[in-house]
Amino acid sequence: MSKVICPGSFNPITLGHLNLFERCSKLFDEVVVAVTPNSAKTYLVTAEQRAAWIARATAHLPNVKVDVCTGLLAEYAVKNGAVALVKGLRNPQDMDIESQMYFGNREISGGRIDTVFLPTDERYTYLSSTIVRDIAGYGGEIRSFVPDCVAEEIAAAYLRRP
Repeated sequence: MSKVICPGSFNPITLGHLNLFERCSKLFDEVVVAVTPNSAKTYLVTAEQRAAWIARATAHLPNVKVDVCTGLLAEYAVKNGAVALVKGLRNPQDMDIESQMYFGNREISGGRIDTVFLPTDERYTYLSSTIVRDIAGYGGEIRSFVPDCVAEEIAAAYLRRP
């Protein structure tokens, strides 16, 4: 049985993320979407809330589960029996960043965890959580960027209040 982990901060989930989860659900037996911390980022919404949004958005995918990872990703992956991490790549800059993390995760896991890189669907190469936060922060419409089932909650959570 092939179990993989799709890690990220998902701050918030976008349609690009959802597309990646849907594609992974067809390729692997079990997919765990792990909401992970990133010390370089500041969060307005808790990891648990972001995980809840992802769970609702992936409810139609029976082999996708959502969890919150609070420690080292490589250790989490080994502990949970994953064979690989799956990362979506939008551009060459993503490849540079993700390949560094690949080598670090391989080292931490003693070579037990690999990484699979999937190119982003061309419809979402421009899309990022940062764009969604910026648009939502100014009260803009984000429905074409995030799963419809969580769009209102995301918009409200990231709206800048005076």
